[in-house]
Amino acid sequence: MTTESGADSEAKQPQANKEAEKGKTKAAADPASPQKQPDQLPAAVGHSTPARKEQEQQEEDQESHRSSTSRLSRSPLRGVKKVKMMQCKIALLDGSDYTVNVEKRGKGHVLFDKVCEHLNLLEKDYFGITYRDVENQKNWLDPSKELKKQIRTGPWNFAFNVKFYPPDPSQLSEDITRYYLCLQLRDDVVSGRLPCSFATHTLLGSYTVQSELGDYDPEELGSDYISEIRFAPNQTKELEEKVMELHKTYKGMTPAEAEIHFLENAKKLSMYGVDLHHAKVTSYNEVVTLSTFSQHKIFTFVQHDGQLVK
Repeated sequence: MTTESGADSEAKQPQANKEAEKGKTKAAADPASPQKQPDQLPAAVGHSTPARKEQEQQEEDQESHRSSTSRLSRSPLRGVKKVKMMQCKIALLDGSDYTVNVEKRGKGHVLFDKVCEHLNLLEKDYFGITYRDVENQKNWLDPSKELKKQIRTGPWNFAFNVKFYPPDPSQLSEDITRYYLCLQLRDDVVSGRLPCSFATHTLLGSYTVQSELGDYDPEELGSDYISEIRFAPNQTKELEEKVMELHKTYKGMTPAEAEIHFLENAKKLSMYGVDLHHAKVTSYNEVVTLSTFSQHKIFTFVQHDGQLVK
């Protein structure tokens, strides 16, 4: 076996190192070599820059917004009508007016409740609201029907009135209820709807003055202090003097007590709680009817040949 000497071995070593370095250089220069060759990217990746992605996102957002807007335009909410409010003017029993806005499609009880709330009235069952139709006839507002179906034309003007006259006013629990009942009866007397004799006019008038002015005081009231208070349809000087004579005897009587005495005497009248109105009657020639609302019941009377027929 032949072995190389140490000098030959040292001579061949640099040559081997040069060949190895030459092979590495050739491999790096060869593009076909699989070593450290990066994967080729798809063409789409070459165009997916950050600016391009942001533009695509904006386009998607705009398309989504247009789609959402289209759905909203077809939504049922678009067809909802705006609520229309109507101004109502209500004449109160004390001679003042109360104005309130209510929905046109609201029902009658909505307006009635607003008036009662304004008056702090709890015993509502005795009261109601009236209006005049195109023929100027009085009608009671139906609380269960829409207002616009009852008020066809003209301004929405109403009146607050007593609808049911209690047979025993002393059983009312609220002073304010008795007060408004007194106001209604005073209007009935002054308008002639509740006929009275001279003596009854004097008595009711004296209680009215006591309720309105209190005790008689000549220094404050003077000699002609009741001329501006109306308590009879045909108020004469003689009637006023009789009223003043009675009024002077009521010293110490409170307004609430005067109202109770007024009601106790008014309820005895034959036409107490009777509401006169016109109605067409086919079986008789007369068209005058009377309706009484006492005890929450309605009775109708027809005038025929001078007699009232129930």
